[in-house]
Amino acid sequence: MSLTGFASPWWFLLLIAVAAVAVGYVLAQRARRKRTMRFANLELLEKVAPKSQGWVRHLPAVLIVLSLLLLTVALAGPTAEQKVPRNRATVLLVIDVSLSMEATDVAPTRLQAAQEAATSFARNMTPGINLGLISFAGTATVLVNPTTDRNGVIKAIENLKLAQSTATGEGIFAALQSVESFSSVVGGADGPPPARIVLMSDGKQTVPEDLYAARGGYTAAQAAKQAGVPISSISFGTTHGSVTIDDKPQPVSVDDESLREIARLSGGDFYKAASAEELKKVYGDLGEQIGYELKDADASKPWVVVGTLILMLGAAAGLFFGQRLP
Repeated sequence: MSLTGFASPWWFLLLIAVAAVAVGYVLAQRARRKRTMRFANLELLEKVAPKSQGWVRHLPAVLIVLSLLLLTVALAGPTAEQKVPRNRATVLLVIDVSLSMEATDVAPTRLQAAQEAATSFARNMTPGINLGLISFAGTATVLVNPTTDRNGVIKAIENLKLAQSTATGEGIFAALQSVESFSSVVGGADGPPPARIVLMSDGKQTVPEDLYAARGGYTAAQAAKQAGVPISSISFGTTHGSVTIDDKPQPVSVDDESLREIARLSGGDFYKAASAEELKKVYGDLGEQIGYELKDADASKPWVVVGTLILMLGAAAGLFFGQRLP
């Protein structure tokens, strides 16, 4: 029953009526006492009058006045900060499918662990979120445009295929283009829905090598900042990962630095995941953060319930102790 405000505070004017009821009851009790004291024969009164119930006889009236106070608060529309599902937002899941994702430093492989965690992320996302999927290696591919249908996204995640090179900037630019296209279609009187990119990668950008190039990751992150689309970047993998290319082992150490900078430049958040369990936790935290928001919601129901129960107790006490309602 914690409160942050009231939707209709003018209902508190009813407290004047509640106070009048309480004052009226007190005055009625005093008048009754005065009438009793006028009884001519006090000795006879003590013999014939029933034994006084003391303060208990006032309990029904106290309970009823208390219930009126609680019901008045309920009518004023108390509000409390509550976590509610978002009913409109766009999320683009951008996943690195470069050959380094075949590394087994995260069992069974980085890619399979990423697929499992991303699938769970898609399944648990709140229904009102429009979720899209993009994969990138040397180029970026929009696999699923933003939609509330999770089956298509999950199927596309399960069918991710590895390819050469890592063009992080292309993945971000493709996501921004998808957000823009989708927003132009669904934007109404309230404007386009808020959007976010969830970027998961395990290695350093290789195409182009310069992150500040026209199609580089840092340039794309700055474009995301200008578009108002923050990037939540996930650095996935360890420093001792390796893959075999052309029968030669190649180290594929995770690149935290560039992914952290991409998040910073876009106004988003950076996450580190060095294992499958950590990745699932990151996706779970992101799902909570993206799928829900804190809002001042109606909190009158507890006040109505408690007020009604106390009113019923007051009525029952009146019938039990005095064989009548107060």
